[in-house]
Amino acid sequence: MPPPGGGPPPGVPAAAGRVAPPGRIAEVTRAEPGRVPAGARDLRGALLLPGIVDTHSDALEKEQRPRPTVEFTPEFAVASFEGRVRAAGVTTMYHAVSYQTHVLKDRSIDRSLALAAAVRERVAAGVGLVDHRLLHRLDAREAKALEVLKGVLDSLPDTGVAPLVSYEDHTPGQGQYRDLDSFRRMIQQQEQIGEAEAEEFVQRRIAARADGIPQRAVALAYLSEQAKSGRIRLLAHDVESAPELAQVREAGAAVAEFPTTVEAARAAKEAGMPVVAGAPNVLRGGSHSGNVSAEALIAAGLVDNLSSDYMPTTLLAAAVRLAERGVVPLHTAVSLITVGAARTAGLEDRGALVPGMRADLTVVTAHAGQNTVRMTLLAEEFLDHGEAPVSVAGLLSATGR
Repeated sequence: MPPPGGGPPPGVPAAAGRVAPPGRIAEVTRAEPGRVPAGARDLRGALLLPGIVDTHSDALEKEQRPRPTVEFTPEFAVASFEGRVRAAGVTTMYHAVSYQTHVLKDRSIDRSLALAAAVRERVAAGVGLVDHRLLHRLDAREAKALEVLKGVLDSLPDTGVAPLVSYEDHTPGQGQYRDLDSFRRMIQQQEQIGEAEAEEFVQRRIAARADGIPQRAVALAYLSEQAKSGRIRLLAHDVESAPELAQVREAGAAVAEFPTTVEAARAAKEAGMPVVAGAPNVLRGGSHSGNVSAEALIAAGLVDNLSSDYMPTTLLAAAVRLAERGVVPLHTAVSLITVGAARTAGLEDRGALVPGMRADLTVVTAHAGQNTVRMTLLAEEFLDHGEAPVSVAGLLSATGR
């Protein structure tokens, strides 16, 4: 099997790779069955994949507050969560930081800023198990959220990769919750209330956010200016129609994140925008919000990238499920969580097993329909000096000799 995302052509049963300092893939060659190249490590039939790239995960919020009355420090949450992430084969993680106040989802701007600060501290310390990055999620109707986001973006250093910013509006009746019946049923289940109470909740929510409608234009105007100047990479979130897609595209949006209809996804593809769908949607066989099936979009060739949304372990499982069901070949499915995801984020240095790319690697085995990540390695762990992180990579030959 060819390494998904790059390497030998389809039909090659195995491949041999060589990593050279400073943690870059130096060579990928065909391997002869039954022979292990000198100095190589035999993976005994396991799949060697590029490290998984997750462009959208808000699971860090639950790591910090696993119960409504339980809250850990942001620093502990980041360190704890990255272990789960790495065990899922993820090497690049975009933590979704929400600039919004959302009681139902237990979100506040202050809590989000504290988590973001803890992520940056972990990165600065150089001890992380994954490459931590941030996805800035803006509630389009909240004026305070926009002012806070402006301050954050102004303070960010220029790293050569534009920060990701998602323009979002989760008001019932549009976007993710355009199907009010599905939203009402979800509220009934979450809150354990009757239909009438759920309807009252929905209408209160719509009314409470009505005053924020003018703020949508203000927020989009600012984000448009930032996107067109190259200071941010703008993601259009939960787009539901071709006209709406055209509007955000005109504003400078580069990515369509979780389009809720086939129409919106097709319009994004025709506009040359990467399309992101949710891996949980694939595993569950459909959207929990009553929106379009991710598998249907993938089968139609309308998806470039799967993200975990809220559960990192779904990424690899969704890719394998797509291949097992014959929706797309395995190498195509894996590209949705590797090179496709990297391109969505504007990262050109990872996601494929080809010379010159970062040696972010994941080793996977399968048994009884379930996948197990046996090993995950970051490029930095192959560095050939005393500052390299302690890692199993130190037990491997850095050059393959």
